[in-house]
Amino acid sequence: MASTRRHRRLLSFLGILLNALIGVLCEADLSFTLEPSDIIAVQEQPLMLHCQVDGIPPVTTQWRRNGLLLTQDKHHTTFINGSLLIAHFQKTKPDGASDEGDYECMAQNSFGRVVSRKARIQAATMADFHVQPESVHVEESGVARFQCQIHGLPEPAISWEKDRRPVDTKDARYTLLPTGVLQITGVREEDSGRFCCVAHNSAGVKHSAEALLTVSGSQSSVYKEPMILVGPENLTLTVHQTAILECVATGYPRPIVSWSRLDGRPIGVEGIQVLGTGNLMISDVGVQHSGVYVCAANKPGTRVRRTAQGRLVVQAPAEFVQPPQSIARPVGTNAIFTCQARGEPEPQLTWLKNGQVLETGGNVKLRNNNSTLTVNSISRDDEAIYQCIAENSAGSTQASARLTVLWVDGLPGVPTHVAAEALSPTTIRLSWREPDQNTQDIIGYVLHIRKTSDPVDMEYEEAVSKVTLQQVIRDLEPSTNYTFYVKAYTSHGASKASDSVTESSRGEVPAPPSLLTKVLNSSVVQVMWESSPKMGQHQGFRLYYRRAHTPLFTGPINFPGNVTQYSISQLDSSLVYEIKLLAYNQYGEGNATVRFVSLRETLEKSVLNGPCDCVKDEHSKSSTTGIIIGIHIGVTCIIFCVLFLIFSYRGRLMMCKTVQATPQAGHSAGIESSSSSQRSSGLKGAARRDMDVNGGAAGKKVVCSNELQTLFTQPSARDTSMSESYMLNDTQLSTIPLDEFVVEKETPFQEHPTAGAAHHV
Repeated sequence: MASTRRHRRLLSFLGILLNALIGVLCEADLSFTLEPSDIIAVQEQPLMLHCQVDGIPPVTTQWRRNGLLLTQDKHHTTFINGSLLIAHFQKTKPDGASDEGDYECMAQNSFGRVVSRKARIQAATMADFHVQPESVHVEESGVARFQCQIHGLPEPAISWEKDRRPVDTKDARYTLLPTGVLQITGVREEDSGRFCCVAHNSAGVKHSAEALLTVSGSQSSVYKEPMILVGPENLTLTVHQTAILECVATGYPRPIVSWSRLDGRPIGVEGIQVLGTGNLMISDVGVQHSGVYVCAANKPGTRVRRTAQGRLVVQAPAEFVQPPQSIARPVGTNAIFTCQARGEPEPQLTWLKNGQVLETGGNVKLRNNNSTLTVNSISRDDEAIYQCIAENSAGSTQASARLTVLWVDGLPGVPTHVAAEALSPTTIRLSWREPDQNTQDIIGYVLHIRKTSDPVDMEYEEAVSKVTLQQVIRDLEPSTNYTFYVKAYTSHGASKASDSVTESSRGEVPAPPSLLTKVLNSSVVQVMWESSPKMGQHQGFRLYYRRAHTPLFTGPINFPGNVTQYSISQLDSSLVYEIKLLAYNQYGEGNATVRFVSLRETLEKSVLNGPCDCVKDEHSKSSTTGIIIGIHIGVTCIIFCVLFLIFSYRGRLMMCKTVQATPQAGHSAGIESSSSSQRSSGLKGAARRDMDVNGGAAGKKVVCSNELQTLFTQPSARDTSMSESYMLNDTQLSTIPLDEFVVEKETPFQEHPTAGAAHHV
């Protein structure tokens, strides 16, 4: 969010600045309207390479071959329109030189220099046949195939002769493939003869050796499994060429040939044609035609089939998706050019500055696989024509853009006395003074900020108003070195950069550690903690503990950073303890984590969980008969008691008068009985509330604020005397019914938020 705000402020500031800039005149650009293309030249023939440039005159044109400047002589002439004439093209000159190579047209005017795409010039050639046709013997109605291959520039055209005469291409049984293959299906006796391959291009004509075709009697009635004699070859072509995928199948009955793609995509119908009995021709191939093609020969009416496959790779020369655009920027600002190209394979991008390969470093950076060119803090030396060259194995292309540096007199001087001061782990205050000259037109300052360890192109900026001479840089990282410099801006441009200053942000103290407690017994509490991931160097922990509401802590107990637990022993089982833990490093102590632990529950639980009298229980189960006899005796006693009460009525009235004579004693006894009942009820109720809270799997006791306040409040003298009168010893515990107690887990008190905050360091 902070970075977004910075960028918004900077863009707003630069928007005000750019509104005052002068636009770039379109006619000032220098660009090509016609570039040289690849040519296959004929030996000893003239060759013209075309080049036309548009730009403000005067424009001069020069040519380079293989990176070296061509000199004007009787063999090389450059016309006024930029075209180059080679009077007599020679593959090999008497001095060993050659007119073959990569040619570039260079144009220059007062704004800079541009270089055309590379045009490859090659001499027309014709080599010897490296595959000659071979004689074959074929049964009547069978398939005959002849093949020849020859290298040449341009690619030789292949034709066939039979008995020194051109083959009749009107016969549908004869299929001539551009790859130099002749197929004859449904062979007849009259097809017998001598066949010869003829290759011709601009370099000449060549004949292959002859091959004899012999036709014998037919055995077509005999069943033959389908078989593929020749399947498709792997091909690598360029877009707009023609692909021929050959498939020759034999068998009886004649198999049916079909084509499919291995990836399951449809082959399509546009530009698709079947030659002969099963050859696939794809005209004007595109990148979408790349893939593996499968030829299948099926026996009619069955699922018997044979397959063969070949891969077609279609390359596309580089072309621009987004060429760079000419821009104008005031001196001291940044310029960014973007160049994006596509092709198959992926094009490589190269940048030129005034016709020379651009050297990166300093204020010039290339990013995103060379698709983004950034020129920081531009000066007059950066004013030039920049070109993006996109090139792959299928071809190359170029696009140019001009950087105009706007420079006027009266730009402000350099800001002085730049200083930085660390305020916190995440903030540094940067201050500076106005330049010594030309301050009247300053509209603002731009602060350049980066981590000292980062490259220059990773810096970011903050823009401030002209009345601001100091700024707090926020959202920094602790214990990190930062480098700063300042520029003053007017509507015409920026000053030079001020001197750089480096400052380190302050270190950060550790965060409060997590803290857990576990009551091991009535006098020992185990304390466990985890450290913060940002503790830094020289870290450690300090542990304090005390009786609740006492003024002084015991401690600190210091631990190194790799210790994460400690047991506090010799504690009083009847008291509540406050435990405090904090982490520290070389920058100081962090906030503490506080927990309250009660040990009295451990004592109660040990008493309540005493061993049972199993013998007594067994004895009581075996005395059921005695209880029944006792009931009968009890009924008899009740009858005698009723008779006794009737005869003793007068005596009871006298006893009541005696009791009324001592009312205070009875009242005190009533209070005591009531208090005892309430205390027993309260104990039972509190225990039930605790059990409800602690019903979860975590097993931690949560104490409400009223209970915690009552727990930590010092009793009054009256409460103390009353509490002492009702202290339970072992004998008294044995006389209280067990259903008045609820067994609780030995878990520590959880820190109350208010209490914990009050005891933070």
